[in-house]
Amino acid sequence: MKRLTLVFLFLGLCRYACSQNISQISKSSPLIITGAVGTQNTYRYSSLGDGFSSPMSNALYANVNVNLYGISMPFSFYYTNSTLDFDHPSVAFSLTPSYGYWQGFIGLSSMDFNNYVMNMSFNGVGLEYKDRNWHGGFFYGRLRNAINDDPTDPHSRSPQYKRMGWGFKAGYTDGRKYYADVYLLRAYDCLNSLDYTLRDMVKPQESLVLGVKAGYNVYDWLSVSTNLATSAFSTDMNADGLGTTTAFDKVFDTRYSTLSRFAGDISANVSLPYVNASLSYRLVQPDYTSLGTYYMMNNYESLSLSASSFLFRKVALSGSISRQSDNISGEQMYTTYGYVYNLCASSRLTDKLNVSALFNGYVQNQKDGMVDVDDAQRINRCMASYSIMPSYLFETTGLEHNIGLSLNYTENVNLNGNMVGESDVKTFAAGCSYGVDVESLAMNFTGSYSHQNTKGYSAEYTSDICSFTANRSFLSDSKLDASATLSICSNRITTGDNSFSLGLELSASYTLNKVHLFSANMGVNKYADVNSVVSGSNVKGTDLTMSLNYAYTFSLFR
Repeated sequence: MKRLTLVFLFLGLCRYACSQNISQISKSSPLIITGAVGTQNTYRYSSLGDGFSSPMSNALYANVNVNLYGISMPFSFYYTNSTLDFDHPSVAFSLTPSYGYWQGFIGLSSMDFNNYVMNMSFNGVGLEYKDRNWHGGFFYGRLRNAINDDPTDPHSRSPQYKRMGWGFKAGYTDGRKYYADVYLLRAYDCLNSLDYTLRDMVKPQESLVLGVKAGYNVYDWLSVSTNLATSAFSTDMNADGLGTTTAFDKVFDTRYSTLSRFAGDISANVSLPYVNASLSYRLVQPDYTSLGTYYMMNNYESLSLSASSFLFRKVALSGSISRQSDNISGEQMYTTYGYVYNLCASSRLTDKLNVSALFNGYVQNQKDGMVDVDDAQRINRCMASYSIMPSYLFETTGLEHNIGLSLNYTENVNLNGNMVGESDVKTFAAGCSYGVDVESLAMNFTGSYSHQNTKGYSAEYTSDICSFTANRSFLSDSKLDASATLSICSNRITTGDNSFSLGLELSASYTLNKVHLFSANMGVNKYADVNSVVSGSNVKGTDLTMSLNYAYTFSLFR
């Protein structure tokens, strides 16, 4: 399969190159190399010990694009020793040569698929074609690495098989009225990639997924679109096969552990002069799984309505409401359902004053499934959050001012009469900031303050944070930038665990000849429990972080 993919990649590039006018190719620069290389180096120290992180972290990276007679070949490299024991360096390689309608993928890459079929990257090879109407592609590669950590190690990771996969996609669009795409993904675990002593701990899996994505503009103001997928997923590749001899079995072995499931959504979109709206429905069956996705919720359905509008040329409004429910198969003990909603309004009242307001919340409830719900334990909650954020910008002689304010109140309430108040949480948060740019000094100053108070059934938490930042540019064309930030934080809990911290951060960056960038940062944070008599704690510590970074951007043979 790998050889076949490389052959198709070579033939595809050659086919397009041969179809081009040689005189046009000759006008291209024969070789252009652009990119950036750099290093990042960080030192960390804590008076409480360094067991939670490495004291030194070093990284080297390079991003290079080689353009050979119009054929673009991006390349990236990244190396780091940021693991605790300096024994897990990682190297990433990616090459995506392109020419005209063709693009190849070599190394760590990703391709656009139906979101129910595949949304993760692969490490392998692929080829993609896209012109005005037709598009398609395929890939073959590794979807994840095997993990064979020693299970007796207290820091060992969960074992997993190496997972491989290949996929195809093809589609057509007229560019205006409609489009249609089909997708196929085959993914499977490699049985011999995991040490035999670990194979009883995890079962190898495989899946075959077929997906469709399509859209149609019914009118200029109305369009419909859909995403559909069906999967055959085997929870255990060691299970016995069914012994069938259909064409389907040539690409996937149907076993007694195989599940066949469906997922999909459909939406209608309306676009009018003053209103845009969308109505959509989604259904994901229980146990729907594609091994080409990182994670996907299943066993739920939702119906959503969203709309936006612009009123009086000053007020932008948007909102949505969605009803969600699980237990699609009716085989769960209980069914949980609810509503999620939000409303946002923003307006530029004057040239200087802007105001935004936001409301969002949800209602969650529970009803009988295969078992009657106990009223004393029934889930019945609601959450509501209200925010308002005005900002004011104005200028005076040689000064630019920016004032911001934010207020938020959130309430999470248990509506079950048998548990009133026991898990209720109320939070009030407020913040303000002021910034001023001093043109004559090439400096800007910013001060901010934030307050948060959270009340629960038996505890109350309060936090106050104040910070001040100064930034200045030096030299001609602002080649040297320097900034300093001082912050103070106080946390108070009714149990007596009160703490206070003081932080200072300094940073500077210098640009040389427009291609060399040097930067340095240092941060010091001192913290302590200021009520150790009550809490019984005597925590006092100092954290120090320093970093030196360098980046070089280049363009050769241009």
